[in-house]
Amino acid sequence: MSINTAKTTSVPAIIGEPEVVEDAAVAERSAAWRMLKDAAIALRPLQAKDGSISDASVHEQARIRVAEIVAGIRALAPAFPHDAEYLAASVVDFQRWADGGFGVPDFLDSLVAFHPQQHRVDGIRHLVVFPMYTQNGSSDRLVEALIVQAIWPEFVAELEAGDYGNKLFVSLRLVDFTPGYDTNSAVLFPETVAMREIPAFTWGAIFQDREAARYRRVVRAASEITKLDLPADAARMLDDQALTEKTFVMWDIIHDRTHMRGDLPFDPFMIKQRMPFFLYSLEELRCDLTAFRESVKIQKNLSARTEDLTDAEAETLEHAALVQYAVIFDRIFRFAITGTRVRNYDGLGGQLLFAWLHQRGVLHWTDTQLAFDWEAVPDAVVALGEAIDELYWRSIDRPKTAHWLAAYELVSGVLTPHPASQWARGLPDEILSGAPKGYTDAVLDDEFPLSMFFEALAKKMQPVIESTSGIRGTD
Repeated sequence: MSINTAKTTSVPAIIGEPEVVEDAAVAERSAAWRMLKDAAIALRPLQAKDGSISDASVHEQARIRVAEIVAGIRALAPAFPHDAEYLAASVVDFQRWADGGFGVPDFLDSLVAFHPQQHRVDGIRHLVVFPMYTQNGSSDRLVEALIVQAIWPEFVAELEAGDYGNKLFVSLRLVDFTPGYDTNSAVLFPETVAMREIPAFTWGAIFQDREAARYRRVVRAASEITKLDLPADAARMLDDQALTEKTFVMWDIIHDRTHMRGDLPFDPFMIKQRMPFFLYSLEELRCDLTAFRESVKIQKNLSARTEDLTDAEAETLEHAALVQYAVIFDRIFRFAITGTRVRNYDGLGGQLLFAWLHQRGVLHWTDTQLAFDWEAVPDAVVALGEAIDELYWRSIDRPKTAHWLAAYELVSGVLTPHPASQWARGLPDEILSGAPKGYTDAVLDDEFPLSMFFEALAKKMQPVIESTSGIRGTD
């Protein structure tokens, strides 16, 4: 489909429009991209939280910025022929937004025309422009513009085509981006886009380059602080961005598909209803531990036949071992101490994994040095995964609030609750006999405070954690 070249009275023509770009590999260095990116950034302070621009006195300025975005998309479109339908629809959506007086933006038409999951080819690039919020970044639906690149090595393609099918999963690398991604955000999800109605979502993307870069910086610092003697394979990841990116792709493709697989309490997120945050902790940890357990199984199976492995299978075997290190170190070194202590469900999952391993004698903090009994670690991790699976399996026959109480019993059997916790003391009858909202309201923001180990580690690691905001694979 050709890019719509029609002009409207609301979007003025740009004098001296940039030259057409035909090579996506140099798009981020082009005048067209610089104009598009600068225009998107200039629009942001004019927009309200919902993406609209209510101040009529700046509408003319906004029309100029939109015209620059449209001109940039047109000039860049030939470099992204696989996204032609989406880019054409994006031009129309931007023009309609301006024509309508910059109300709440509606980019449903261009969103449903964007299909990155259909182009999972290693190295292929996409131009992405939407008014949207960014998870762990901006909560406002501002115009964001990105150039991204697919990470899809052959061994991952074979995993996805085999036992780990996930047609919605998209793995990306950040090439350049607007300020919404100069943050901790490492995902691109369609539900964040401003639109008039919610369609059936057909893809979800994760920036594995950012995850890998964060991991390498945080684990390097944490291992030095804790005097951890990293295994040779784990140490290799700290010096090899590409190796770590591929490891995270394998981890995430198994994690992502796990959310709707297994003996689940109908839907583990219960259609995003409000519930105690430790339920989200267990679900995210369950998916990570499934990635760990599946990697153990893959490693065992492929190790039994190393002489006749294909190149892709050999790479799968290599990364199966690395995924196990990545799950453990990312969870205990980064997740546990990143973010606030307000219902931090990822942080709680990291705390739970650390304490579980310590209490089973496979993780040691002795003489101010961290150590692992690596041969025993897999069985201990698998046991935690099985405990969560047992909780889920039993929950199918339990009322919702009874499941919540059982989940709390599992977590509090490993981690010490806050001394003021109503849940730990036992919820009063008026809450137990009331609506689920009462249960959730009784959960403290920091129901399971950091241990003394993590309090001390967090103080030393805070500058490192903060330095990873906006990080990219080239940093």
